[in-house]
Amino acid sequence: MKKTLPNYRPLQLPCEGKEITIRVTTPSLTGRAGEGLSHFPMYLTTRITQFDLAAALATVSEQRREYAMRYHQEHDRRLSVAAYQLLQQALREEYDINEAPWFDFGKHGKPILRDHPDIHFSLSHCRYAAACAVDNQPVGIDVESLDNYDPSLLPATMNEAEQAEIHRSPNPSITFLRLWTMKESYLKTTGEGIANDMRTVLTNPSFHPQRYQFHTTIYPQFVCTLCKQN
Repeated sequence: MKKTLPNYRPLQLPCEGKEITIRVTTPSLTGRAGEGLSHFPMYLTTRITQFDLAAALATVSEQRREYAMRYHQEHDRRLSVAAYQLLQQALREEYDINEAPWFDFGKHGKPILRDHPDIHFSLSHCRYAAACAVDNQPVGIDVESLDNYDPSLLPATMNEAEQAEIHRSPNPSITFLRLWTMKESYLKTTGEGIANDMRTVLTNPSFHPQRYQFHTTIYPQFVCTLCKQN
């Protein structure tokens, strides 16, 4: 029996080319308005080239500093540090935690806050932005650049129905990345990581749409989807 894809509501939030840092309290998109709705915070920044990288590296944990410096390109280092600093901001504002967090890692590499394993978080970055989500329940976030769209990837990443939806779309890159970020944010939420068969992530028997909330936001240069377990 074919499963119904989870609800989503793409939102157009143009940034008009300006660099931004925002905290968004996102409404869940399951259920009727006013019934069973919850909110959870998402932090996002496009200020990737503006900050002092050396000063920022001094504020993160030694673990994250070493991780960021493994990247060869400065821009990638900036993205890694920016995502971590969003987590620091989220922990300060949502949980009154001020120390720089260290990570442990689950079976499939999902990061866990070493000193606060009951707080769930997820980090993501693309060329143009870094993002973070935190919650008391498992959560995942994925942000992808719109210029990453490659039609040749469709057969390996999307099932037939999803491919047909993308081909019908007036904006194939947005539709593709909306579906891709839904899949990746879901896999981050469950801790599975990238699946062997990305085509079936949202339709296989282990996926139960009623157990998850999705929130997709479309920006001029990227798409961001947040997934939370109910």
